Amino acid sequence: MGQEQQLSEAFVTLADSLVADYDVADLLHRLAHHCVNLLDVAAAGLLLADSRGTLRVVATSSETSRLLELFQLQHDQGPCLDCFHSGTAIIVPDIALVADRWPIFAVGTQAAGYRSVHALPMRLRDEVIGTLNLFGTRPGPLTDADTRIGQALADVATIAILQERAIRHHEILAEQLQHALTSRIVIEQAKGVLAERGGLDMDQAFNRLRRYARNTNTRLTDLARGIVEGTVDSTVVLATRPRREPPDHLPEVL
Repeated sequence: MGQEQQLSEAFVTLADSLVADYDVADLLHRLAHHCVNLLDVAAAGLLLADSRGTLRVVATSSETSRLLELFQLQHDQGPCLDCFHSGTAIIVPDIALVADRWPIFAVGTQAAGYRSVHALPMRLRDEVIGTLNLFGTRPGPLTDADTRIGQALADVATIAILQERAIRHHEILAEQLQHALTSRIVIEQAKGVLAERGGLDMDQAFNRLRRYARNTNTRLTDLARGIVEGTVDSTVVLATRPRREPPDHLPEVL
């Protein structure tokens, strides 16, 4: 398969993730392997920031590249970390020439057989979510064309990841909203039960419900559901009069 066809296949695979259900881990592993197949590099790896902003290794094309990514994280130095913090590409054509900047990383990378590193940001506008890291076995920069392809692959993957996060966040919000609506309904039903059985208005019924929930350290929704389903004795709840609530029936004034 020629490079042009491989490139088309890579972008089709990544683009499909924007309109279909997909596995993020599988997507990123495919991206790492696409980089090795398409670009003049021997290995690729991806680092993504977790919810606390800490970088994690999420995908690599080989075990060696995984260890190199971990090596950077453990020693808190290397072009990939600098790329993430700056949001700009860090190009290292010859690792031997940057030993003063990243001494531990330089030794470990060369010991693993790599001579060049190119770290590309996974960024959408001002938000940097990780880095795509490319390792070469001989010194020298990537061509401009390869650099553009690598960055384009990183950009599409970034959009896919952020879209997946947005969908997941939307689903959580929708679930929370539905839970709130369901809770409100069952509370209204419980108020109706207490009002009917205790001869109360709806405000008085809610006060009894809330007071009993507080006194017994019970969630309001759980208590309301118990009253509606009959698993909680409503007479016990009705007997709990909140402070400052007037009597249910005022005596007649003669």
